[in-house]
Amino acid sequence: MALANENWKDKRVIVTGGAGFIGSVLVWELNRRGCSQVAIVDFPADREKSANLAGLHYTELIEPAALSARLSSRSLGKLDCIFHLGACSSTTETNETYLRENNYEYSRALAEWALGAGVRFVYASSAATYGDGSAGMDDSDPRQMERLRPLNLYGQSKQWMDLHAWRERWLDRIVGLKYFNVFGPNENHKGDMRSLVCKAYAEVLRTGAIQLFKSYRPEYRDGEQRRDFLYVKDAVAMTLHLAATPAANGIFNIGSGEARTWNDLARAVFAVLGRAPRIEYIDMPETIREKYQYFTQADIHKLRVTRYDQPITSLEDAVRDYVVNYLAQGRTVGAT
Repeated sequence: MALANENWKDKRVIVTGGAGFIGSVLVWELNRRGCSQVAIVDFPADREKSANLAGLHYTELIEPAALSARLSSRSLGKLDCIFHLGACSSTTETNETYLRENNYEYSRALAEWALGAGVRFVYASSAATYGDGSAGMDDSDPRQMERLRPLNLYGQSKQWMDLHAWRERWLDRIVGLKYFNVFGPNENHKGDMRSLVCKAYAEVLRTGAIQLFKSYRPEYRDGEQRRDFLYVKDAVAMTLHLAATPAANGIFNIGSGEARTWNDLARAVFAVLGRAPRIEYIDMPETIREKYQYFTQADIHKLRVTRYDQPITSLEDAVRDYVVNYLAQGRTVGAT
């Protein structure tokens, strides 16, 4: 079941990870589109994540372990869509059992329930599944997924779900989203997994400089490693469009379609703060040197074919909005 014409008013949805980064911004945008019948699935005790819920309209907050029983009992009533964004998002997590349980088995069980109940299911995968990019970053042919070699266990855990959905022939009925480097408000709770913009803002105010990793590949100069950076508001708009488009099923890249350098990102932060760029290049920890993605760029042709025709916020405009309206104000999206 899909939600034609992107009409979210009076729809009933679940957002797992709804107190987290992309999840809370998704709830905010659903509210802006007239949807307040939102059940959030997340852990309520985290103070910084709880701040993301300020100003948002939702019906209840459910512990992740309790969701299965609530769905089985039908106590949540008729549902239109499940956005499954909750997961362990740490790219440095080394506990394979933990990642398998949280990023694969939980996702698989939730998808099975949604398919059986006829509820639209949209889940978060990751561009980390593409590994070093040598097998391409094309979302048009799911058969190519078997060739991908993620560089870390986080990416592997997302790959497990993508492959399971393909092998079970679910991808003609559900949506998997390969998010690229998403950044923006409501990410303060992510610690070391926060975006460079979030970290660099405080760093520049404190020291006047931004630190970037040196390059360990001769074809890339220091700071010239390239990533597909995407503002969270665009990521959410793409997510809602695909959820509401009946013909949109399968795996989709969620990115800007343009690779930019870390130097570009750092210079954008300095520009917003009205300061001359001062970039220091530091050693990359040995533990991640062999697992580091030097280049990512989303091919978003498949997304555009679904008639997603919204302009994508430029890196410079996105950094400005984030810094001026959120970081400098100490605000989350719902509090503005």
